[in-house]
Amino acid sequence: MKKNVVIIGAAGRDFHNFNTYFRNNKNYNVVAFTAAQIPDIDGRKYPTELAGELYPNGIPIEAEEELANLIKNNNIDDCVFSYSDVPYPRVMNISALVNAAGANFMLLGPKDTMIKSTKPVISVVATRTGCGKSQTSRKVIECLMAKGLKVIAIRHPMPYGDLNAQKVQRFAVVEDLAKHKCTIEEMEEYEPHVVRGNVIYAGVDYEAILRAAENDPNGCDVILWDGGNNDFSFYKSDLTITVADPHRPGHALNYYPGEVNMRLADVIVINKMDTASPKGIQTVRKNIDKVNPNAIVVDGASPIRVDDASLIKGKKVLVVEDGPTLTHGEMKLGAGTVAAKKFGAKEIIDPRPFATGKLAETFKIYPNIGVLLPAMGYSKEQLKDLETTINNSDCDSVIIGTPIDLSRVIDIKKPYTRVYYDLQEIGEPSLKGILGDFLAKFKL
Repeated sequence: MKKNVVIIGAAGRDFHNFNTYFRNNKNYNVVAFTAAQIPDIDGRKYPTELAGELYPNGIPIEAEEELANLIKNNNIDDCVFSYSDVPYPRVMNISALVNAAGANFMLLGPKDTMIKSTKPVISVVATRTGCGKSQTSRKVIECLMAKGLKVIAIRHPMPYGDLNAQKVQRFAVVEDLAKHKCTIEEMEEYEPHVVRGNVIYAGVDYEAILRAAENDPNGCDVILWDGGNNDFSFYKSDLTITVADPHRPGHALNYYPGEVNMRLADVIVINKMDTASPKGIQTVRKNIDKVNPNAIVVDGASPIRVDDASLIKGKKVLVVEDGPTLTHGEMKLGAGTVAAKKFGAKEIIDPRPFATGKLAETFKIYPNIGVLLPAMGYSKEQLKDLETTINNSDCDSVIIGTPIDLSRVIDIKKPYTRVYYDLQEIGEPSLKGILGDFLAKFKL
């Protein structure tokens, strides 16, 4: 008898778990996915072309709110929790709901979900969303490129559009962002790579993506997994670098699967030490000693720079930050906030009185965002709402803390300045030295 399954997800890990464990497994019948965290991703189907021959009609994607009814109405045996950046109480709340409805609660691990590459793999992951994975990934790539190596980055999935069209995506130039109809969240991750001349892949089918990357027309010596949220890598890694955030010092041991990444790490980068409290930094060090004392610890900072500091000093500013970092990442500040304080803003204005449409809904769903504006842009409607909110705000200027050129996708009528930030290591050990040992091991 086949077991009936629901995969609980957020359009990323859930699809990967299906592809690697369930797609061709005749012992299971996946009845549905459920969707959370990301707006407007439920109500779709995981298409037949991706689901495989066992699912000629595809697989529906339902709202997570329907989970108990799905279990009871479809005689569900197993529910597989498959998304990340979730506090432990929330994970167990969902487990309790699943068990009370009569089903088993499952978590799939690396053995059944990590894919083996033919190339050496470096994974950059984190304990929470917004720790600084992307800047760490960029630093690793810069170190490897300086050695003459060809590095292909593969990003954690963000498939919010046409899933068939997004099976395998390759980004080599900025124009590819429009070609693949990227959301702001996708652009925040892909654009910093392509403007530096790196090729980055993403999509839905991560075995097909890996094989394409290994055979990229530009060549490939090393695969770099650029993780999303605090998910663990989709690929078997030869070097795992986990980024920790002392602004959220206890979260590493209280969020799923951030603690998994802390325990899997060969290297742990304590980032943002230039703006964190000594107490927060010490808490992170104690947590590392508790669960992974053999990890190499790299101290790091995220110094910022801006295009035009005169647009900040003495001004009433609107601060726009990376969306997921403020929403399910629960951060109370970002690069834009740091820039406002560093360069002497008179006031950070509250965007909520000016928020419209979907953006106003975001503030209701995540009331703790406060006076920062998340760069939400999962749809044309959200982009328009973001544009309207910015232009209607009672500010002198706008600080753009998100890592993309926001003016390329919306019309900002206010004076604005962008914030830039990169990983800066403090003393030794350094990533350069660690990567030197990695290259020697693989004779690269």
